[in-house]
Amino acid sequence: MKIGVIDYGMGNLFSVEQALKRLDCEVVVSSDATALAAADALILPGVGAFPDAMKRLSETGLEQFIRGQVDAKKPLLGICLGMQLLFEESEEVTPTKGFSFFKGTITRFTGISQSGEQYRVPHMGWNTLQFNSIPTWLENAQLPESKFVYFVHSFYGVNIDKEQLVASADYFGVEVPGVVQAGNVTGMQFHPEKSGDFGVFLLEQWLKGVGVLTC
Repeated sequence: MKIGVIDYGMGNLFSVEQALKRLDCEVVVSSDATALAAADALILPGVGAFPDAMKRLSETGLEQFIRGQVDAKKPLLGICLGMQLLFEESEEVTPTKGFSFFKGTITRFTGISQSGEQYRVPHMGWNTLQFNSIPTWLENAQLPESKFVYFVHSFYGVNIDKEQLVASADYFGVEVPGVVQAGNVTGMQFHPEKSGDFGVFLLEQWLKGVGVLTC
């Protein structure tokens, strides 16, 4: 079984690739649709601005490729910006349409809480995930007590479909969607490959759940 990491020029590919290899995955990192189509599941990473990412995906033909693969029921995991791209649209820089696999809009943290307290943007650091539901790929796993994961982002999802929300983190009173799920599409706002044991646990469970890891 093989995992394909989509290279569109805006992802932290090395850390994701190495995390997958440490889990004994067969990994292909590529921008070539034919090579990626041979994979059993896909990961869409991302670092940078939403409009730039969607432009590159469109120009390279990878946007239509991803849509086709999702329509064909191939599992897809979006990480950080890769997760945000899977929502309906983003307000970053200029209003830009996303894939619309998840309902909601990507907006910037205001930097001021409802009580008037100023907080740092970007949201950078460790936060605990609170689980609202359990997706199929976690049904047979026992969640550890410590659920810390590592976030680095200035934008987050709002007006989302609560039925698609798996887990969230609190940041100065803001509910930050951490894990979302809709059919064969999953998103993780944090970096599982940089989130210690729990991040590795979540990545491993997703890989097992979609059949890439069989042990």
